[in-house]
Amino acid sequence: MRLKLTTFAILCSMLLAAPAMARTDELVMPQVAEEDLKPNLPQPYIVKKGDTLWDIAHYFFRDPMRWLKIWEQNLYISNPDLIYPGNAIWFSPQKKKTGGLSLDRPYPQAVAKPVEKHEAAIDASLLLSALSRQDFIQLDEMQGVGYIVDSQDDRINYGANDRIYMRLDVDADIGDVFDVFRTGDPVKDTRTGEIRGVLVLHLGQIAVLAKKGELYYGQVLTAFEELSRADRLKPAKDINTRIVPDYPEQAVQGSVLYIRNNAAEAGQNQVIGIDLGVSNGIKSGTVLSVHRAGRPVPDPLTGEALTLPEEKIGEMLVLVPQDDASIAIVTRSSNAINLGDAVRNQALR
Repeated sequence: MRLKLTTFAILCSMLLAAPAMARTDELVMPQVAEEDLKPNLPQPYIVKKGDTLWDIAHYFFRDPMRWLKIWEQNLYISNPDLIYPGNAIWFSPQKKKTGGLSLDRPYPQAVAKPVEKHEAAIDASLLLSALSRQDFIQLDEMQGVGYIVDSQDDRINYGANDRIYMRLDVDADIGDVFDVFRTGDPVKDTRTGEIRGVLVLHLGQIAVLAKKGELYYGQVLTAFEELSRADRLKPAKDINTRIVPDYPEQAVQGSVLYIRNNAAEAGQNQVIGIDLGVSNGIKSGTVLSVHRAGRPVPDPLTGEALTLPEEKIGEMLVLVPQDDASIAIVTRSSNAINLGDAVRNQALR
């Protein structure tokens, strides 16, 4: 009981003394003369991270200490948001109740955007397997930039770590790497017969060790199968193993040109060629769907000729686009994919 009376007495004494305390909105701020302000002062002052009231006073006044004492005692208590980073502060002598300051606080803005579909990058091991062995090249690239001449010991075939001589049509530095390849059959459009590219079988890679006269001396780094004299060379490609799926907005439509190893059909994780390329807006990572045309069937009751609806049978991810054709990998399939099956993106249904 004695404790309660003591607390009550303290509260009463504070209330009695309250009228004598200065209130922020009743303060009469001192007048600002022109000579108090710094000359040619650009406004507003933008608060930076770590700023204090001293920084604001020092920015505006020749004698910042005079105004700092007023702001510390009154302004900061009534407006603790004053020195948040990003706040814009103006000084005007007419703003007496706020010590001459006016404040704009930036507020975050909410931006509404359509829901986007995000997918993880495809397994890097699948990309390496798909791209390291085969791709397309244009007709004018069939000769590459050089070829294998011979080896040190006059052997016909070479494997990993063997030393060989090569002739190059381009300048090369020590450490430069070249793909060894052989060209296969031209890939033709299934509808028009137009040649879209030439298949390339990658045999391995060779690194340049030195230049000896007209020839370059190199070492076989990898060999997927035996290398031979006259096998062609081209600069090694940088395989991007972090291809992220991309869904184009424009409508594109094409067809399946090729199935790896000249197979009759393709399924999930197999490599195929399509007749769409950079000229159609295709890029590495473009996601496309595969569709099977509906079969013609007779109506079982009337005998009328009908065509069943087209069906989506798979999806693919473009790995390497060229001007008019691309290499892709089948990421999903519900049925076998065949040459001539329709290929399109989500914008065309």
